[in-house]
Amino acid sequence: MGGVDYASLVSIPTSYATCSLGSPSNPPPLLDRLHAISLAGFPAVELSFPDILSFGQAWLSHQIEPSDYDELCKVAAEIKKECDKRSLGIMMLQPFANFEGWPEGSEGRNDALDRARGWIRIMQACGTDMLQVGSTDTPLEKLEKGKMVSDLRGLCDMLKEHGFRLAYENWCWSTHAPDWKDVWSIVKEVDRPNIGLCLDTFQTAGGEWADPRTPSGLLEDVTKDELEKRFKKSLDDLSTTVPKDKIYLLQISDGYRAPEPFHAERDGSGLLPRGRWSHDFRPLPYNGGYLPVVDVATAVLKTGFRGWFSYEVFDGGADGKKQDVDIVAYAMAAKHVQPRLLAECAGERVPER
Repeated sequence: MGGVDYASLVSIPTSYATCSLGSPSNPPPLLDRLHAISLAGFPAVELSFPDILSFGQAWLSHQIEPSDYDELCKVAAEIKKECDKRSLGIMMLQPFANFEGWPEGSEGRNDALDRARGWIRIMQACGTDMLQVGSTDTPLEKLEKGKMVSDLRGLCDMLKEHGFRLAYENWCWSTHAPDWKDVWSIVKEVDRPNIGLCLDTFQTAGGEWADPRTPSGLLEDVTKDELEKRFKKSLDDLSTTVPKDKIYLLQISDGYRAPEPFHAERDGSGLLPRGRWSHDFRPLPYNGGYLPVVDVATAVLKTGFRGWFSYEVFDGGADGKKQDVDIVAYAMAAKHVQPRLLAECAGERVPER
């Protein structure tokens, strides 16, 4: 696979995840965020389920249960109207988690199927055709690993009835599929026309190259030189083995080096260290992070992929505690990242702002 032709990149569409504008611990109202995203010139959003809950509570003046799909569909339809007013498409609903692998007849399995049916209804109400599914981080001892593929096949078939697609993402703290190769292997085995990859610069570099548990912020199981060689080989494999039409989107964010190494155990809410890191330490590229974002994006573009670049950041500042964010300025900054990122992927001179 050759290099990346800059001229081929100008038509790449951009999206912004609603959950990732403003302080992760103190997000502003959804309509303010939609306004900022639209003002910055993004044509679409990823709609986050927690944003449906929070908007619904404000709109209906009462709390909504996450399983009350009748109310959630009303809320999702209203959010679609608000997006339409601002000329924003809803590119994807996210994040659907902990679906695959539950034992037959278990409470987890019944809950997963109920959620799948409910989220499909929400997709219909908000007018999106793509569901992001994160590779599960449920402890493996609770799951049957042999059911992962058949469960995802079943979900693909449920989605297909409505013309919907499944974007499967490797979460770097997943207990069974933390790397892009893991999810690609599963997607190939699922073998359905409506499943593809949701790749992510943070998830790829944050799992295979970086580690918030070490003083260096890097994986320390090999020398730095070996680490670079190993990661380059992984990205070369990605660019030469994944067909472009099996990549549905690339999510973009960087990572701050953790202020001090994270402890290895799950925290009080059950999050593993990379999950905690992801929650608050993900800035825009070129804003204080240290991950090889350009290398990951370049590998994805070398497949021939020219689909969605979607900005999904969780920027709590370098200490993870930032509260106040000018969301209009931040959304504008995200929009300005795109031409610089694409130019660097193509080895071109960075365009002037």
